[in-house]
Amino acid sequence: MHVNIDKPDVRFEELNGSHLKEMAELYKNAFAGDPWNDDWSDPVQLMEYVKEISSAYNALNFGLFIDGELAAMSVGMIRHWWEGTNYNVEEFCVRPDLQGQGIGSNFMALISENVRERGLSGIFLQTDNDKPSYGFYHKNGFKDLESHVSLYKRVKED
Repeated sequence: MHVNIDKPDVRFEELNGSHLKEMAELYKNAFAGDPWNDDWSDPVQLMEYVKEISSAYNALNFGLFIDGELAAMSVGMIRHWWEGTNYNVEEFCVRPDLQGQGIGSNFMALISENVRERGLSGIFLQTDNDKPSYGFYHKNGFKDLESHVSLYKRVKED
């Protein structure tokens, strides 16, 4: 099934607190299978995470609805930096049954246009370089930041 994003049954809009339940469900489903295999079986933990990332200061969240259902989302915030103001994407996903059909690329193009119209400088995000999303972002014009490294320190003992 190929989805034409210019059809009347497809709409791009900003997401807000009224979309939390749909956002949580899409996020859980998008990251449940390979290659991520995230276990979001705790509904309280899932909802708290989605609330945290979607309602940050300067939150900016986008959704792509197909036939009235949330099919893709980008959750993030506007962040000011000395080089300019960017849209920082915390999470980006497409419903698993719709992946590989160009929906994510079309959705990213709509986001890029919206961000440009707001006068922002760019879009920043992080992903794992061993996952398919890495290739997806490269295909959609993102470049590696050679001097940027993500670091993590585990402090909880198992």
